[in-house]
Amino acid sequence: MVDLTKYLTVREVAKRLDLTEERVRDLINLKEIRATKIGKWRVHPKDLEEFVKSRMNT
Repeated sequence: MVDLTKYLTVREVAKRLDLTEERVRDLINLKEIRATKIGKWRVHPKDLEEFVKSRMNT
């Protein structure tokens, strides 16, 4: 069984990234942020971390 407490909701991701929930859903649909649909979209923290790293200017 998947432990949903380890996954972030679209709302939580939006707050962490200072984006709208709609923009987060767009990024999920564009496959920019990896997510799993478990009732609603859920994002694993490691997948969010990978997204942020991919956007960093290094």
